[in-house]
Amino acid sequence: MAPRNKYKLPVPLPEGKILEDMEGNRWALGKMIGSGGFGLIYLAFPTNKPNKDARHVIKVEYQENGPLFSELKFYQRAAKREYIHKWIGQRKLDYLGVPVFYGFGLTDFKGKSYRFMVMERLGMDLQKHLDQNGTFKKSTVLQLGIRMVSLLDVLEYIHENEYVHSDIKAANLLLGYTNPDRVYLADYGLSYRYCPNGIHKQYQENPRKGHNGTIEFTSLDAHKGVAPSRRSDVEILGYCMLRWLCGKLPWETNLGDPMAVQTAKTNLLDELPDSVLAWAPAGSSCCELAQFLVCVHNLAYDEKPDYQKLKKILNPDGAPFRPLEFFAKAPSVSVCTPTHQKVDSPRVTTKPANEFSGKSTEKVSGETSAARRKEHAERPARALRSTAAVQENSRRGKIYEYSDLLSDMHSLRQTSSYMNSQTPYYKPYTPNLDCTSRDPIRKPRSASWHRYASTGDTGVTDLESPSRLWPSVFQLTLSEETKADVYYYGLTIFCLLTLVCLALYFL
Repeated sequence: MAPRNKYKLPVPLPEGKILEDMEGNRWALGKMIGSGGFGLIYLAFPTNKPNKDARHVIKVEYQENGPLFSELKFYQRAAKREYIHKWIGQRKLDYLGVPVFYGFGLTDFKGKSYRFMVMERLGMDLQKHLDQNGTFKKSTVLQLGIRMVSLLDVLEYIHENEYVHSDIKAANLLLGYTNPDRVYLADYGLSYRYCPNGIHKQYQENPRKGHNGTIEFTSLDAHKGVAPSRRSDVEILGYCMLRWLCGKLPWETNLGDPMAVQTAKTNLLDELPDSVLAWAPAGSSCCELAQFLVCVHNLAYDEKPDYQKLKKILNPDGAPFRPLEFFAKAPSVSVCTPTHQKVDSPRVTTKPANEFSGKSTEKVSGETSAARRKEHAERPARALRSTAAVQENSRRGKIYEYSDLLSDMHSLRQTSSYMNSQTPYYKPYTPNLDCTSRDPIRKPRSASWHRYASTGDTGVTDLESPSRLWPSVFQLTLSEETKADVYYYGLTIFCLLTLVCLALYFL
């Protein structure tokens, strides 16, 4: 459960202080790189292996605080290195996104006792990327969805070891330090042992403990004061993915009113899949996420999620990882897709400043004709020097823009048989198999969501005929600005080739 803000941040320890853990290993504190609601985080260096590039961090809090103690107990009981390595080998995984734990201990400073824990160093968290960039590009969201398959491996691992995380959010999802294409679930200070010694906690509502957790993403059980369970973790993950894909949540304007947030979440889950499909922005598809939340909502309180089914929903084709690509917030243009919906695409061509310098000098009053001739003579040289950079920017932008378009076209053409037979444009998972509710508190979901077929509102039927598809593609491939660029670069290349041929001929 979330802390009640009763903990004090410790007085910072001096850089260079030596800490000795319970195993006798000695660590030198580096600079402080972060702080939370109750502790500080420092870079750390083992004294017996000096290395300028710190590969470890140390979390520090006052000994009387509780969250770091809870995290320490989680690692000692459920996440020792040998346990994780055994799990990776048994499941044939590339990695498991749980940070490596190296040791812990106690230290004193200015009359206060501190608890510390040594951990693997990780990279930037996803929340910082969101804050810096404003949003994620579509391909990044899709790749994050595939990486959530790996996060489901993490959840399955900690659930099998009697724990739930209970605070999944972008701030607690960190990229790897040495491999930034891997995502790790960190910060187990609020982890909860839901099944001590194999005995699941009983469902019991407690209004005095209601609405605990991060209000945007916390589960309905937490709103009711019920102890977190496995279904709470996967429900929270569903809300996170909805936020990343849609850019906002239906209850974001009411975060100051926990009851209004609880009601909005209840309405969203009770009206699945319509509620999620209607909330998706134009040009986006949330059908997989709707399926994910349907299966999650139908879980009983003490029921084990079908992790394989959830992974199949998020990554039905078993697509491999590709590098995550984050981009800065920039102006966008509307691009007409084959579904006749508008999506935002980053403006792919940004001319370097030296291309505009020639134009600005022409407007200066009192300019002599000699200066104009000099400027006119220098302009082609500057344009040629910037040609390579402009071509590279344009090429990369077009690759990002058209790869998403072609992947959407490919997936839509594969579903043409479903559209012709008036069945759903996504393959439903039968709720009465593994997603049927057995919770007396929560009513089982009906199978009525199967009847939703593709309609004219989605624009999918316009793609059934190839004769309608390809003209639409050709209409959106080249903008006027792009045509001008192609003409200019083509003419430049033609002139260069002509000069080369003439030089070779006379030589």
